[in-house]
Amino acid sequence: MSVIVEHLTRQFTQGGTPAVSDVSFQAPSGAITTLLGPSGAGKSTLLRIIAGLELPDAGRVLIEGVDCTNMPVQQRGIGVVFQSYALFKHMTVRKNLAFGLETRRLPRAEVEARVDEMLKLVQLEELGERYPGQLSGGQRQRVAFARALAIRPKLLLLDEPFGALDSRVRVELREWLQSLHERTGVTTLLVTHDQEEALEISQHVVVLSEGRVAQEGPPEEIYDRPATPFVASFVGGTSVLRGQVQSGRARVGSLVVEAPQSAREGETVQAFVRPHDIKLVKPAQGAEEPTASLVKRLKPVGGYVKVLLKLPTGESMAVEVPRSEFDNLGVVEGDLVHADVRMAKVFVGDYVI
Repeated sequence: MSVIVEHLTRQFTQGGTPAVSDVSFQAPSGAITTLLGPSGAGKSTLLRIIAGLELPDAGRVLIEGVDCTNMPVQQRGIGVVFQSYALFKHMTVRKNLAFGLETRRLPRAEVEARVDEMLKLVQLEELGERYPGQLSGGQRQRVAFARALAIRPKLLLLDEPFGALDSRVRVELREWLQSLHERTGVTTLLVTHDQEEALEISQHVVVLSEGRVAQEGPPEEIYDRPATPFVASFVGGTSVLRGQVQSGRARVGSLVVEAPQSAREGETVQAFVRPHDIKLVKPAQGAEEPTASLVKRLKPVGGYVKVLLKLPTGESMAVEVPRSEFDNLGVVEGDLVHADVRMAKVFVGDYVI
């Protein structure tokens, strides 16, 4: 069951910048499609339009080939999970799960069987008689998922569902969501600003910037082949270095990287370098090193060390070095190192990111 969005535009203030502007994309059937972007990119507005909670000023939404743009929410066959859980505090878990089924006037035996099925699906069989206030954040979010799935939706919409949880629970629920999706196969749209989350659990990613689609495609394509400077800077935590094309290569300060084939001699370029795509080498002792970079700051973080370099040009560059590799390197703050770029994405022009 695919979702097709065609030229959606939504503007909240007359004469202001649209929250969503001429957005088009297709969410593949049976896949998790993530709407990824910074705050204010239009992700939640877009999801609310697809859900029927907002009406667009232009464009349309097709669900399973049916134009649902002006269709009431309850007729769209959609389940929605919000960051805030939106559970009924005065109802037990079982009553929360039964609510949507009872409003559809299903027989009681069918409701009870479906509630049992959902409790088993989200692994909360023993907690059916508890109230939301007696559950952990992760358990409440699983109840919210179960309630959305109880009505057998054609489409599941998730609006920052893990945003209110701590990092450990968030990682656990990401893994749980992938397993849940494998069991249900429900076409899912997920809104998040967390690029790691998007790359880990999605089969399709739509990157949004200022209400427009910057790029869409499989997560590997988004990460490995960013189409614009914005995507290159947003996905992967890159450093941005400026330079020029010289002899067919992009020279950015003391570094030399591949230039785009279309680049002309002398053109300005920007190289987007991810922190793990840089290898540090310690210069030979006593050697003159005009092209070496200064180690300004070191910060061990788990299995790697964050290194902040000051390049000869005065620009800063962030590097992430595995702990074992860093220990063998033997450098401290104030030392000089060579920074060898393994890979960079280079764009012609001077962009403001």
